[in-house]
Amino acid sequence: MSDGSNNKKMSIIVTKGTLDWAYPPFILASTAASLDVDVTLFFTFYGLQLLKKDLDHLQISTLGNPGMEMPVMGMHMTMPNIVSAIPGVDAMCTSMMKSMIKKKGIASIPELREMCLESDVKIVGCQMTMDLFEWTPDQMIPEMELGGAATYMAGALESDVNLYI
Repeated sequence: MSDGSNNKKMSIIVTKGTLDWAYPPFILASTAASLDVDVTLFFTFYGLQLLKKDLDHLQISTLGNPGMEMPVMGMHMTMPNIVSAIPGVDAMCTSMMKSMIKKKGIASIPELREMCLESDVKIVGCQMTMDLFEWTPDQMIPEMELGGAATYMAGALESDVNLYI
């Protein structure tokens, strides 16, 4: 007899720490958790930026992002990579993106992260990366567990869905 649970598992490796790359893991994790999927997010390298207590430092990076278009005055302006060399462009794009997010009523990264925590998404920070960048657990959210590649693999081997973001 079924207990009504989905019994599906998903693991996501999170490696990016920019504002735009913060959305996919938190949206996918919170959505899967709402469908009764057991979700683990494993944050490594720059993805650990998303586990810092304060997220005000998150920015957009125009470098290496040729698909980036921003709606401006009713049109879509593309951002050529050379624009990244101009001081202040990433800050300007970040400000524009945060304004659009608020204007469109889209959840912020802190809100999405909180949704994940409230939905019992397991949050694991990579111990090796913490050591590499000389970060300490007190800089991170208290809900973060520490683990390494073996921790990720143990969960991934049991998961129905494994994603790399």
